[in-house]
Amino acid sequence: MAFLLKTEPDKYSFDDLERDGETVWDGIANNQALLYLRGMKKGEKLVIYHSNVGKQAVGTARVVSVDATDPKNPIVRIQPVKRLKTPKPLEAIRAAGVFQGSILFRQFRLSVVPLTDEQYTWLTH
Repeated sequence: MAFLLKTEPDKYSFDDLERDGETVWDGIANNQALLYLRGMKKGEKLVIYHSNVGKQAVGTARVVSVDATDPKNPIVRIQPVKRLKTPKPLEAIRAAGVFQGSILFRQFRLSVVPLTDEQYTWLTH
């Protein structure tokens, strides 16, 4: 499964992830988002989305490891894969047929969102 991870670029951007090479994805408080985070598996594909500033999907990453021993604070390590050649703005995502009925727009404040294979492909190509 693939996931979209939202981040505020003025706090931690895709540039920061590329610079760091690896990070723990934390600071998640929403129970539904924590459930998705805990359920991640090593190697799963991620799309990094800049929220608030920019409002666009900007890059891809992958899950390096998951330690869900503490369900309220799972330790999910991620690495950058590549920057999208063309970032996908919110307006284009909202208009794309593959996102009709997506939880991304039903629970817009959710910071960890599962993606279908079709949605991941649309975002990354």
